[in-house]
Amino acid sequence: MYFDDLPKGYSFETGTRTLSEDDIIGFARQWDPLTFHTDPEAAKASPYGGLIASGFHSLLTAYALILEANVWNEAAMGSPGIDNLRWIRPVRPGDTLRVRVEVTSSTPSQSRPDRGRTGFRHTVLNQNGEVVMTYHCVSILARRPV
Repeated sequence: MYFDDLPKGYSFETGTRTLSEDDIIGFARQWDPLTFHTDPEAAKASPYGGLIASGFHSLLTAYALILEANVWNEAAMGSPGIDNLRWIRPVRPGDTLRVRVEVTSSTPSQSRPDRGRTGFRHTVLNQNGEVVMTYHCVSILARRPV
């Protein structure tokens, strides 16, 4: 799909991905080596009472699920950033994540008629339908070729 195919209000859900203990520990050892992400025993004494995924791991998992949904991949031209990122509930080993995506804005470029800016609200849910993370992102998307 292209910019023109994604009006305000359009929404979709992604497939799912389950994060195992090994996934969580492996990611955290490389990118976020805090003990409540890397050491199941030490994590028991943390405020979380057990091992949790790095928020960055959850974010990148959501991003991968969105790309796997292949809704606008062909039109993607980058993004100026992420706003209002909130980690609401810990993601634990065995949690299965999915993403609900909704178009919040759709603005054609004034200076470049071949593209537009599309705002997306992302809501990441676990297997119980509980919200674990939310964020808003603007993507620059190509317009449908003539």
